[in-house]
Amino acid sequence: MKTTNNEAIKLVADTALLFQNKVLLVRYTDTNKYDHQKGWFIPDDLINFDEHPEDAAKRIAKDQLGITPGNLRLDHMESFIGGDKSWHLIFHYVSMLNSIPDISANENIAKAEWFDMNSLPDDQEIAHHGWARYILNEINSKLKI
Repeated sequence: MKTTNNEAIKLVADTALLFQNKVLLVRYTDTNKYDHQKGWFIPDDLINFDEHPEDAAKRIAKDQLGITPGNLRLDHMESFIGGDKSWHLIFHYVSMLNSIPDISANENIAKAEWFDMNSLPDDQEIAHHGWARYILNEINSKLKI
């Protein structure tokens, strides 16, 4: 998507899948779509044209991991200029799961792993210099897990 100033806009949704005090993080095989970042991510993707952000959050969980998220809610949004100079608008969704589901990862998921929210990987192992930790801390502060 482009603005009238020919600046790129990236609309993104992510889905934090939580069970008790655990969160599911993923590593992507093809990192081109993810600003060439390696490391752990909260499952995310660009929002398709004319797609509601909540529908995108559901699609991400289903398409990437084979999970149908329950109790999905928008936690918060953020806006920033990315390293590629595009404007990013991110919709952060949370799904509280009743149990740890079976995962049926698609071909772009190199690895999916459950982590204790209080024992996440080091920032250098998380994509975008620990960005997922920042998002999960925001979510955790509201949930009081």
